[in-house]
Amino acid sequence: MQSSAFQPRLLAAAVSLCFAAAVPAAAQISEVLAPVVITGSRFDANAALTPIGAVVITAEDIQRAGANDVNTAIRKVGGVYGRQSLDGSPDFSLDLRGFGSNSSQNMVIVLDGVRLSENELSNAILSTIPIDTVDHIEITRGGASVLYGDGATGGVINIVTKRPVKNTRRGSVFVEGGQFRAGEARVSGFQAWDGFAADATLGTQRTDNYRDNNEFKQTHFSGGAQWFDNAGRAGFRYEGARQDMRLPGDLTEAMYKANPRQAKTPDNYGNLDSDRLTAFGQRRIGGYELAADLSYRKKKAVSTYVGTSGPSTYTLDSKQTQFSPRVRRLGEIGGLLNEMVAGFDWTVWNRVSTDSGHYSAGDATQHSKALYVRDELRFDAAHEGRVSAGVRREIFNKDFSDPLNTFGVNTYKLAQGLKAWELQASYMPVAKLTVYGKAGQSYRVANSDENGYTVDTNKVLLVPQQSHDLELGVSYGSAARKITGRVFRHNLTNEIFYDPTLNFNNGANTNLAPTRRQGFELDAEQRINAAWNLTAHYQHVDAKFTEGVNNGKEMVLVPKNTLTARLSWTLATGHTADVGAQWVDSQRNGGDFDNKCPAQIPSYTTVDARYARKLGQWEFAVSGLNLTDKRYFSQAFNCKDGIQGGIYTADGRQLKLSARYEF
Repeated sequence: MQSSAFQPRLLAAAVSLCFAAAVPAAAQISEVLAPVVITGSRFDANAALTPIGAVVITAEDIQRAGANDVNTAIRKVGGVYGRQSLDGSPDFSLDLRGFGSNSSQNMVIVLDGVRLSENELSNAILSTIPIDTVDHIEITRGGASVLYGDGATGGVINIVTKRPVKNTRRGSVFVEGGQFRAGEARVSGFQAWDGFAADATLGTQRTDNYRDNNEFKQTHFSGGAQWFDNAGRAGFRYEGARQDMRLPGDLTEAMYKANPRQAKTPDNYGNLDSDRLTAFGQRRIGGYELAADLSYRKKKAVSTYVGTSGPSTYTLDSKQTQFSPRVRRLGEIGGLLNEMVAGFDWTVWNRVSTDSGHYSAGDATQHSKALYVRDELRFDAAHEGRVSAGVRREIFNKDFSDPLNTFGVNTYKLAQGLKAWELQASYMPVAKLTVYGKAGQSYRVANSDENGYTVDTNKVLLVPQQSHDLELGVSYGSAARKITGRVFRHNLTNEIFYDPTLNFNNGANTNLAPTRRQGFELDAEQRINAAWNLTAHYQHVDAKFTEGVNNGKEMVLVPKNTLTARLSWTLATGHTADVGAQWVDSQRNGGDFDNKCPAQIPSYTTVDARYARKLGQWEFAVSGLNLTDKRYFSQAFNCKDGIQGGIYTADGRQLKLSARYEF
């Protein structure tokens, strides 16, 4: 159900900011990108200091692939594996380095320096970020807890929006429609004067999705303003979204084979309201650069489940405040370029829950504060030598109380202190060939959802998860033709995971016996000529227990191999085409800890494509997802008598038509 109280505020903000950013229809399209990159140091810098081993997706890549949201761009263009969302939203569960059902808790997603990853068992909401505002996306695989803290073992996805250039403007109107009653419309505008800029985007989308009772609707607004000059910038941004979704539930294998589109729970539904306000500033003073982000996020999630005894409604109200001041000194030491970064991260999060079924009433808070320092030295400029080291110390204070909880821990108050470190080096021994290495320690703490549902017999809180990370890589080529390979290993102790075999096979959260993720990755790009470009990403992950009763057994919901490839074609006459394919290997279902289930989630290949024609300020496009209409699923959570269950069907083939007008 849409929040009617929100609509006037949404429209009023949209009208005011769009008016400030209004531009005449006859205006020519102007370039508004500044030659700036947000690097692994959490500061703006040039491309020479981009994170070691990072993959970068540009705005051009995103538009050519026809990605209408950030999550899709990360999967289609960046080659990151994602599982179908359970609520019908476009926010698939992204997985770096094979962390299965807990992948969202083992990676960090950042938007312009502000952490989006949740302090709960939920995915970061990316569908509310206007795709038209994105300049590029950096994907850094592997441990990164020094700069980003809790849950960065799998890596970091850094989303960077476009920076203003004075006296420039742009605007666009986009509409799209397709199968499953899918439709989307959005309007955006940007205006920069001499020292001041404002932008706004208003959008709405809806779809019935592939399955019954899986309708999804979203209305979102994003807008901001900033003051800037050659020494820095300061401003604010607001993002708000209202989502409504129908929840079809899981299927048994028999139901899936009979009709994969059916709903097991035809009456369940939910909605999500989210608001985020961020103030930011960055300034160069002498040889130092100062920056700070202050962000406030409010979220309300309501889920209604209809059972034999009637409907039950569960409500979660959470609020989070983040403050991240930091300083950088970029200068020379003994004639060598040196970058020193230090910062402080402070976060306060609290959540109140209500349950009409009187099964849970958990209230939780978490305060965290961290100090970090990282230093990078560039040596032997002719061979682009780089070496860096960093440390982080973070303290968590947690409170939880749920008087209705009869399983696991119903109240606790504790403090936990953790540290992370990293060493990195990169060197180009010969032209076009770069070798690098990374080693470090990363960590993750259990969130309130996990601590609130542990094994009943001990009522012991989960201890922090730690990982020792190692990566070696080599890259050869230039921007037009490049291949990068890397091998990695993550040795984890006390991995936090939901084990469905505990509690007499009813499941519980626990600390696992030691586990390991190791494998290798390949990234390749080949610009065949001015019109043709080919990219590919391959990942092999061996995820296993290394001790305990399941020693040597494979981890669940981790495909050993994934391969993504894209071929694009661009002509100066306005024609563009893009086709991509992704192959995902078979994987064990979420309940198969002892690897005894004879059935596995089958491997599958999906194909998508887009063709677009630009006519003046108009662009018309036709696109298709899962063009071969492959019947498959990427979520299955149990196995009984050799038969899988807990299946969530993935989307079937979908064709779409779109039109974009730029002014």
